[in-house]
Amino acid sequence: MEKYSFAKILYHALRGHKRWQPAWRSPEPKKSYDVVVIGGGGHGLATAYFLAKKHGVTNVAVLERGWIGGGNSGRNTQVTRSNYFYPESAAFFEHSLKLYESMSRDLNINVMFSQRGVLNLAHSDHDMEMLSRWTNAIQLNGIDSEILTPQQIKEMEPVIDINARFPVAGGFIQRRGGISRHDAVNWGYARAADALGVDIIQNCTVTGFNISNGMVTGVRTSLGDISAGKVHITVAGHTSVLAKMAGFGLPLTSMALQAMVSEPIKPALNLVTVSGAIHMYASQSDRGEIILGAGADVYNSYAQRGSYDNIESCVAAFLTLYPGFSRLKLMRQWAGVVDISPDTSPIMGRTPVQNLYINCGWGTGGYKAIPASGDTMAYTIVNDRPHTLISPFSLERFESGALVDESAAAGVAH
Repeated sequence: MEKYSFAKILYHALRGHKRWQPAWRSPEPKKSYDVVVIGGGGHGLATAYFLAKKHGVTNVAVLERGWIGGGNSGRNTQVTRSNYFYPESAAFFEHSLKLYESMSRDLNINVMFSQRGVLNLAHSDHDMEMLSRWTNAIQLNGIDSEILTPQQIKEMEPVIDINARFPVAGGFIQRRGGISRHDAVNWGYARAADALGVDIIQNCTVTGFNISNGMVTGVRTSLGDISAGKVHITVAGHTSVLAKMAGFGLPLTSMALQAMVSEPIKPALNLVTVSGAIHMYASQSDRGEIILGAGADVYNSYAQRGSYDNIESCVAAFLTLYPGFSRLKLMRQWAGVVDISPDTSPIMGRTPVQNLYINCGWGTGGYKAIPASGDTMAYTIVNDRPHTLISPFSLERFESGALVDESAAAGVAH
């Protein structure tokens, strides 16, 4: 793998940028692999990377029906945080946040991780009481969190209107939270996994599974059958479709989660600002675009687009806090197909089919989970038992009723 550095950029610049190595190979699929990972998004690529890096399993194929990062991994708002209420979620996402903090060095690619802080707003005394409870829980989980007054918020984010239609009563911040470049995360894991020997197969659609005596033995694809010792499904909103092909059902609902960006402007927003009450979150990219998002659409869909109603309500909510941006034009919008479980927490681990594993149910929080998901699922696949961090998120919890309901404290989706 060609090592990226300032000297390397200068070297290629002097040669017209015509001699760069491809970031990863485009091999033909082999007839057999030790592990086949279905899904070439961040979760699938991270799993393949950790299988090779930490466990020495390099005979791995990542199958992607489109192009790398063309799904939810490239269709999100890039927010990374670990300020979760429940200990199970907090432990997992704190592990993920720590991996984000070292990701650029680990993968030798600048993922542009900007720890500018994630601010959650309160708009009433009741909101403030709930956020105080949330903050205390986060601190008890050993994670940074700090209550702010309206005046402190105004000092940190001068362009916000704290006396708007929904006055700002206060809030809390996780200063280590922030945003990163989602494309760079995908490319970084793809490049690093490829360098370790993983085959990344794009434009390869999985059409079924080969199962014998309750054990998966391979996958059927548009490029032919591929034998596999173990198979891992991590395809976000289409997980239930593939699970049905394998003969079992999942308690998932798929719908569009959309986001949008404005035309670029000079730096104006300092933080990632979230308001559950008015249902909006916003940040500014390094390119100057204002990134807006809210919640998922209210109807089931596999389409990577959203409704105009959601666009209108998101923009209206944003302008109640930032009326000074009312003349900005939206430049583009997009959506990802998210899979939402009954307790809004992921489903990770083994399935009723032996040697077949799943990683799904992330709903609106999949991007921030990418590195920890890859790390813990690689362990689970190699050892055929769940990693400690993901044991609460097994499929069996829906039989026992031991649900981890994060929706009560999650606020707005981001």
